[in-house]
Amino acid sequence: MSIAADPMSTAAAPRQSAPFAVRGLRSMGFGAFIGVALHLAFGMPLWTGLVHSVSISTMCWFCIDGSRIGVARWLHRHEPARPPQAGMREGAARRYSSAPAGPSKPNPRWPGWPWMLPIIVVGTVVGFSAGNEIAGWITGHRSPGYLRGSLSQALSMLTLSLVPGVVITYWFYSREVIAAQQAAMLTAQRQAAEHQLKLLESQLEPHMLFNTLANLRVLIGIDPPRAQAMLDQLIAFLRATLSGSRAALHPLSAEFARLADYLALMQVRMGSRLAHRFDLPADLGAMPVPPLLLQPLVENCIKHGLEPKVAGGRIDVSAVRDGAQLVLTVRDTGAGLSDTHGDGTRFGLLQVRERLATLYGTAASLELRAAEGAEGGTLAIVRLPLAPHAKDSSP
Repeated sequence: MSIAADPMSTAAAPRQSAPFAVRGLRSMGFGAFIGVALHLAFGMPLWTGLVHSVSISTMCWFCIDGSRIGVARWLHRHEPARPPQAGMREGAARRYSSAPAGPSKPNPRWPGWPWMLPIIVVGTVVGFSAGNEIAGWITGHRSPGYLRGSLSQALSMLTLSLVPGVVITYWFYSREVIAAQQAAMLTAQRQAAEHQLKLLESQLEPHMLFNTLANLRVLIGIDPPRAQAMLDQLIAFLRATLSGSRAALHPLSAEFARLADYLALMQVRMGSRLAHRFDLPADLGAMPVPPLLLQPLVENCIKHGLEPKVAGGRIDVSAVRDGAQLVLTVRDTGAGLSDTHGDGTRFGLLQVRERLATLYGTAASLELRAAEGAEGGTLAIVRLPLAPHAKDSSP
């Protein structure tokens, strides 16, 4: 019986020897299974059946898989080296993009079925004969083979060997193609999520800047000295935060520091009408969070909570650990929820929700509600896992 190899192995190209050995062990396992089946079905001595089945399966695998690799290398000898699943990744990437599909590149380790069929036939004949001779030398039992017996016996053995050989080859091929397609799909989904996060972050930064410049424009007309001080603070804020905003994640302490810089910028315009209070436990300062996660919430507190209130108010930002979650709260003592504030459709809130969903899936959430207590105001609660992870793709 011929045991063919998996032609689409997902191992990296520099480590082809390891998958080759694994395929050999699989072939020996198939051979051992067949030997036990022959013993149970036909009463063949277990030792003799195991030695013959394992020897024949191993030699058939070696001839077929070795020939496949050799022929594939010869056919693609003029092509640059690349990972064996690269062709699958390219196809998946085209499905996730609007670019027109170009001609697919052949797998450099798969010669194609027109070559594989004769390889299986020749490999089966040579492997069966060699394995049968080796088993006979080990056990002393000489079984009929292609080199001994009549022509009809040889044709019968060839047919019995080729049918399972082709079936197992196709099974290996389909199994590895599916595995490569799944790996390519996960890679494409991860890249799409990363691009979505970058897009959301790139939208948040100019949104904050435009709002700040609009405030600066108003201040220029009524108080030029304070406008100049606010412009200086804006320059310092942008200089301090530009590099940090390009990272996918940064420590929670850095997020709080950026909030302090932003509130210092806003305080130039609002003066004593704006106060803030931070509560960040030392053991949570190093927790990684997405940049600009809390800033849109603080910006909403100022625009919809404190600015409409003549006396202004205070913004409280805190972080606590709740089991396996990190809970971040942003609370203001301003005007409270309104129809436009609480519907969750405003840009900043929408962006925060989309970023959380893209990065954490259902493991993170944003809740907006009226704050309790005599001071009133609005409370925003962000819950996310303590350890960042990719969005769960399981159904």
